[in-house]
Amino acid sequence: MTDAALSVTQRAVEQFSERYLETVGCKVNKKGNQWNVTIPENAETGVATSDLTLVCSTGPDDVGDDVPLNPESSFFDSLLDEAAERWPTGKIAVTAADTEITLPPWIVNSEASVESANFTPYYDRTALVVLFRVSIETVSDYQTELLRTSAIDTHSKEILTELAETVLGHIDPEQTTIDCTPTQVSSEDARQLLGSVRADIVSDVEPTIDEIHEAASRSADAEIEEYRQLQQQRIEELEEEKENLERRIDDLNDAIEANEGQADRAEALKQRRDLRSELGEIETELDDLRQRRERGFPEKQHEIRDRHALEVVVEPVTLTEVVYERGEIDLTLTNQGHRQTLTVGYGSGVGVTEDVECDRCGEHISEVNPLQLTDGRVCCSECVESGLSV
Repeated sequence: MTDAALSVTQRAVEQFSERYLETVGCKVNKKGNQWNVTIPENAETGVATSDLTLVCSTGPDDVGDDVPLNPESSFFDSLLDEAAERWPTGKIAVTAADTEITLPPWIVNSEASVESANFTPYYDRTALVVLFRVSIETVSDYQTELLRTSAIDTHSKEILTELAETVLGHIDPEQTTIDCTPTQVSSEDARQLLGSVRADIVSDVEPTIDEIHEAASRSADAEIEEYRQLQQQRIEELEEEKENLERRIDDLNDAIEANEGQADRAEALKQRRDLRSELGEIETELDDLRQRRERGFPEKQHEIRDRHALEVVVEPVTLTEVVYERGEIDLTLTNQGHRQTLTVGYGSGVGVTEDVECDRCGEHISEVNPLQLTDGRVCCSECVESGLSV
């Protein structure tokens, strides 16, 4: 997972599906991971025409003859398409009251304890949370659809991974109000922002693209090898036919020279003419196959590889305008008798918004080099372990 995008989780799928089905007039009765969905005649949905049973699972053994509900299921895909067609855009506000304070990994992974954390919002900022559908397919064997969500600040163009996660799953769907009116972001700005995050989405799914590409390439290589073997087999068959025809023609030559009967001689000449014509056709086909073999059958290779080539389509499905609070958070930290208050930028639903540097070496404190406290100074773990913080 990169800092650019988040996969749509099973929890988010279930929250959305339950809320949407009830919004369009269906009744959902949940028994563990099995949902019995009643669809009345007046329900405002076309995803199903009769009652059905959904199973919240990705395993085929768990689903059986029922309908699976998960991020990659066709039912959820249909549900999402229908919802997106009705409400492609929306608005939501994320405030400190809606979300718990989240601590950065460089604190979570440190030995310091958080005694208190107080967030003071100063102003509101706007971000766009975009749900993308990524389709990766070949004409032949492989077809994969992924859902990825990315959030971007409309002013700074900063990617806000945690805000996307907040919108996906950290807000109670029973309490959050989504206003499905057009956003205040202009069409031109929205297009530019979408362009900014689309490249990050592609980068995020690049390992999956590479994996599918490798599998498709292996299939193409296997098909090319199978074709090469078939053509080699055909060459050997033609060579054998050619030798048989040449022997028969030689036999006819001997018979023609030895036969003095006019009728028999004429029949032998006709047979030889027919055999020579057949031999010419075989030699032409054989020469063509040999030449193509020497070149590696380029036309067939192109046809096969083109059939196994990947087509990657990244398209936005929904766009949500999110107003969130930005300000500062005061963190009171303690560690082995040391106590320090650290003030850093923070956003509601976003988390810490600025880097913190080691007072000793000046390097950014990070998840792999977390914060430590020594003598009232904020240091990185590397400095403490090496004794440079003294």
